[in-house]
Amino acid sequence: QVQLVESGGGLVQAGGSLRLSCAASGRTFISYAMGWFRQAPGKEREFVARISRSGSATYYADFTKGRFTISRGSAKNTVNLQMNSLNAEDTAVYYCAASVVDGGARAVDYDYWGQGTPVTVSS
Repeated sequence: QVQLVESGGGLVQAGGSLRLSCAASGRTFISYAMGWFRQAPGKEREFVARISRSGSATYYADFTKGRFTISRGSAKNTVNLQMNSLNAEDTAVYYCAASVVDGGARAVDYDYWGQGTPVTVSS
C-alpha cells in the first residue's frame, strides 16, 4: 500500500509564503505523477498544480497567478509546492495526490491521497 504524507502547512500572514512537501512510502519503486489539490470549508476539492511522471511538465490552476511553483523533490516520488503572496482565499486543507499514470486536473485522475495539511492565511 502507498502512503502519502504532507507537511509544511500552518498559519501565515497575508502576503507571506509557505512551502509544502509530500513524501510517499510503500510501493515507491513505482514512478508516480504527483499533484496538489485543496479544499476549503464548504467547498469542493479543487486542483492546484500537477507535475508529470518525468518531472518535465507542470500545470497550474488559474488562481495560482504565478504565485505557486510545483517541483519534484530530490527523493523519488516526492513533491513540493512553493506558495508565495498568499491571501485569505488560499486558506484550505492542501492534499498531495499520486497517479500511476500522468494525471490531470480532476481528483478522479489520482490513485492515492494524503491526509492533508492545513494552511491558514490571516489578514
